[in-house]
Amino acid sequence: MSRNYKFHNKAGLYFVSFATANWIDVFTRQLYFDVLTDSVSYCRAEKGMELYCYCFMPSHVHFIFRSSKNEPSELLRDFKRHTSKKVIEAIENNPQESRKEWLLWMFEREGKKNATTRKYQFWQHHNKPIELWSEKVIKQKIDYIHNNPVMSGFVLNPEDWKYSSARNYQEDNTVLEIDSIGFLG
Repeated sequence: MSRNYKFHNKAGLYFVSFATANWIDVFTRQLYFDVLTDSVSYCRAEKGMELYCYCFMPSHVHFIFRSSKNEPSELLRDFKRHTSKKVIEAIENNPQESRKEWLLWMFEREGKKNATTRKYQFWQHHNKPIELWSEKVIKQKIDYIHNNPVMSGFVLNPEDWKYSSARNYQEDNTVLEIDSIGFLG
C-alpha cells in the first residue's frame, strides 16, 4: 500500500472511498442501505465518528470524516466489519433477493483468496484515505462526493440522490445527520 494511502495524522480530516468486492452493485435495496445508515448512526453515537460528507452508491461508499478518538483506521475497520456481516445476513435472509446465490457465491469466492477471511469478503481491503488539508481541497472532495450520482447518471441534481449529504447541505436530514465543517455554513 502506498504511503499516500495511510492515516498518518490520527486527528486529521479524511476523504475515504471503499467498494464492495469486485465492485458488485449490492446497495440496490432499501434493506441494505438501512444497514449502512444504521451503522453510521451507531459509529457517530458510540465510536466517535464525525461525519461531514457522505454518499452511498450501489457498489461503493464515500466519506469525509474524522475520528474524535484519534482512531480513524480502527473506526473504518469496525464499520466495514460490522456492515459486511450485517449486509451478508440481510442477503441470506431476504426472500426477495433474486441474486442471493450469486452474491453469496461471489463474496465467498473473494473470501477464499484471502487467508485471513473466514468465509465472505464483502468489502475491498483498501480505503484510500486522503487527508484534507485546506478549505479548497475539502470543497473539491465535497463536490466530487455529491456529484458522484450525477456523473453516474442516476440523478440530474446532487440533492436528488437520497443517500448523499448533498441533501443535508439543503437542510434535509431525513436519512442521516452529519456534522458541520464550519466554514461551509
